Amino acid sequence: MLNYVDFRITFSFIYTLIALGLGICAFMAYRSPKSIGKAVALLDIALIPPLFGNLIIIGAHTRTLALTGYYSYFIGMNIMALALVNFTSAYCSVTGKHKTPIKTIIFLLGADIIHLLLNLVFGHIFDVSPIEAQGATYYSLVPKIGMHFHRIVLFSIMGATIAIFLVMTVRMPKIYKEKYLVILVTMIFITLWQAFYIFSQSPINRSMIGLGSFGLLAYYLSMNYRPLKLLDRMLSNIASDMPEALFVFDPNFNCIWSNETGLKLTQLGAKDLEKVSERLEEIFGKIQHSDYAWEDNKVIGSGKNESYYSLTLRSFNDSSQKLAGSFLTIRDNTEEQNKIRAELYRSNHDSLTGLYTKYCFYEQIYKKLCENEKTQYYAIFVDIKDFKLINDIFNMAFGDRALIQLADGIRSFMSPRCIYGRLGGDTFGIFMPKEEFKADEVDKRLSNFIVRDGKVEYHILVHIGVYELSDEDSDVPMMFDRAHLAISTISDEYNTHIAYYDKKLREKVLWDQKISASLAEAIDTMQIRPYLQPIADANGKVIGAEALARWIHPERGFMAPISFIPVFEKNGMIVELDKHMWRCACSILQKWKNDFPDLFISVNISPKDFYFTDVVSEISSLVKEYDISPANLRIEITETIMMIDAEEKMKLLAKFQEEGFIVEMDDFGSGYSSLNLLKDMPVDVLKIDMKFLSSTDNKNRSETILRNILRLTNELGIGSLTEGVETKVQYEKLSEMGCKMFQGYYFAKPMPVDEFEAFAAKGAE
Repeated sequence: MLNYVDFRITFSFIYTLIALGLGICAFMAYRSPKSIGKAVALLDIALIPPLFGNLIIIGAHTRTLALTGYYSYFIGMNIMALALVNFTSAYCSVTGKHKTPIKTIIFLLGADIIHLLLNLVFGHIFDVSPIEAQGATYYSLVPKIGMHFHRIVLFSIMGATIAIFLVMTVRMPKIYKEKYLVILVTMIFITLWQAFYIFSQSPINRSMIGLGSFGLLAYYLSMNYRPLKLLDRMLSNIASDMPEALFVFDPNFNCIWSNETGLKLTQLGAKDLEKVSERLEEIFGKIQHSDYAWEDNKVIGSGKNESYYSLTLRSFNDSSQKLAGSFLTIRDNTEEQNKIRAELYRSNHDSLTGLYTKYCFYEQIYKKLCENEKTQYYAIFVDIKDFKLINDIFNMAFGDRALIQLADGIRSFMSPRCIYGRLGGDTFGIFMPKEEFKADEVDKRLSNFIVRDGKVEYHILVHIGVYELSDEDSDVPMMFDRAHLAISTISDEYNTHIAYYDKKLREKVLWDQKISASLAEAIDTMQIRPYLQPIADANGKVIGAEALARWIHPERGFMAPISFIPVFEKNGMIVELDKHMWRCACSILQKWKNDFPDLFISVNISPKDFYFTDVVSEISSLVKEYDISPANLRIEITETIMMIDAEEKMKLLAKFQEEGFIVEMDDFGSGYSSLNLLKDMPVDVLKIDMKFLSSTDNKNRSETILRNILRLTNELGIGSLTEGVETKVQYEKLSEMGCKMFQGYYFAKPMPVDEFEAFAAKGAE
C-alpha cells in the first residue's frame, strides 16, 4: 500500500500529466484550420483550472490553501461547463445544425460564480474540515445548503449536453453515429463518477481523471478521428452499387473482387473471379496492366449494336510504397455517346430536310478543299422560284413538303463525293465534282419537278446557278454568292433552269462595284448631271421638262442610263442619286426665276426613296432653301410605288399637294390596280407611255382604251401627258383625243441645260 506521500505524489503526477496533455491539445486545436478547432481548444483549456484546483486540494496542508483549491475547482467547473456548451454546439452543428441557448447558460453560470464568491462573506455554500485518511491529513469538503444551487446548475448543463448527444446519436447515419456515441458514453460515465465522488465524501476527486480524459478524447474525435471500419464498409457498399464496372486485382493481376456491375458485364458469378481477366480480354482485347495509370476507349459491335466503353486502370501501394494491387473501372458511355452524336447531328443538320446546315455545309467544303485534290468542282446554288407564293396559295405545310421533296431529289442523285446542304429558306447548296454534273439530266428533272401532297399537285420552278472553282478559290461563301448571282440572268425565264457564272457576269459584277464606289465622286464633280427633255402643250409650246440623270464619265464618256440606274436601284444607292437630281432641279429653277418663270421641271422619285428618306421633308426643304415655287418642281412617281402600302403612300402624296407641289404618275397602265386606285389617288397628272399603243397588235382596241383614259382624266380634272411621242401623226392623233401635254423625240431628245434653255427660248419647232 502507498503511504500518504506516495499517494499525494501519484495523483499530483497524474493530474499534472493530464493538464499538460490538455494544454498541448488546446494549442494544436487552436492552430488547426478546422472550424471546430477553437471550440476544442477552449474546452481543453477550461478543463485545466478544475485539475489545478484538485492539485491544490490534494497537497494542501492548511485550511486556507484547501479553500483556495476548492474555489479554483468550483469556479473552474463553471468555466468548463460553459466551454462544454460551446463545444457541444460546434460539434453537433457539423451535421445536426443544433443551436444551444448560450445566453441563458452564461447567465446561470455567471450567477453561480457570483454565488460561489459570496461564500467568502456568508459561508453558506461550503467549508472544509481536516480528516485523517491513509495516514495523512486531508481537508474534506463540508457542503452546505448553498451547494445545492451550484450542483443543480452543473448537473443540469451536463444533462442538457448529454441529451443533445443522445439525440444526435439516434438521428445520425451509422458512419457518423460512432463519433457521437463515444462522447455520449464518456459524458454519462463522468457524470456518474462525479456523483459517486459527491456521495462518497472521498478527500480525493478521482473523477478528475475521467474529466481530463474526456478533454483528450474530445480533441481526438474532433480533430483526428476517422471511423475507418465504417468508412471502409460504406465505401465497399458504394463500390458495389456503382454504375461503372469495378474490378480489383492483386499485384499479380489476378482479380480478387468485382462489383455487381462488373459481374454483369463479364456474365460471371462471384465464384468465377479467376476467369475475369480472360473474359475482359475477350470483350475488350488486351488490357495493359502496369504500375502506372492507363486509360483507353473501346468500341464494341457496329451499327445499331455499337457500344462505347471507357476503361481506366489505377494501381495502389501499401504503407511501405510497395505495389498492393490495382483496380479497373469500365464505364458504359453508349447512352452518353448516342446523345452527343444525336446532338451533334441536330446541330449540323437542318431539322426539316435532314441536310447539312449552312455552317456545317461550308465547314465540310473547307475540309474537302484542304485535301488538295486535283478534282475540278462546281459550287451550285439551288433556288425555288416564287416560294413565298407557294406558301400563300397553299399553306406552310405544303411549302415544307416542297422543301423536303426537293431535298430528297438532291440527295437521290448525289454520290459520296458530293456535299450538299440547306443554305436557308428555300435555297440549297451543292458542292460536287464537275465530271459528275450532268446538265441535261438535271434540266430534265427540274422541268418535271412536281410537288405532291395527297391530291394536291403543283409544278414548282427551280433555278440553279453554277460556279466553277478555280485553283485560287478558297472563300466558300463567295463561291455560292457567285453561283447565286448566275441565277439572276434567268430570273424571269421559265424554260431555262441552269445558269453558269462566266466572265461576262464577273465583269458585270466588277462594273457594278466600280460605279457604286464612284457615285459619291461623280456627284461631287458633277459627272452626273441633269439632262432636260422638253414637255410641250397642245400648241407645241415648251411648258416644262423632265430632269433625267446622265453620267459624263471622265474615261468612258457619255454613259447610257441603263448602265448605272438599274445598279443603283438594286443596291439602294438610287436614293443618293435622286437627292442629287432634286437639288440640281431646284438650282436650275432658281436660275430660271427671271428668264423662264413659267417653266416647270419634273423630278423622279423611286420606290426606295420612300423607305430610306423622308421624301416630303427633303424636297420641301430644298424648295425653301432655293426659294422657288413648289408648283414649278413637279413630283413624278411610278404606278408601281402604289402597289405596296398604297394607303401610306397616298398620305405622302396628299402632303405634297398640300405643300403646293404637282404630283404626276408615270407609267400609268403598266400595273393592275390603276383604275381601282385612281378614284382615291391624289395625283394631278397622268403620264401615258406610247408603248401602251405599240405593245399590241390590236391597234383599234388600244386606241379606244387610250381615248377613254384621256376622256376620263379630263372628266376627273386630272391633266394628261403622253410620253414617247415620236411622229407628227402620233402628236396630231393624241391632240385629237384630248391629250394636253406631250413629251418625246418628235419634240426633242433629253439635252444639257444650256441647250434646253436655248431650245425653250425659241420654242419647239
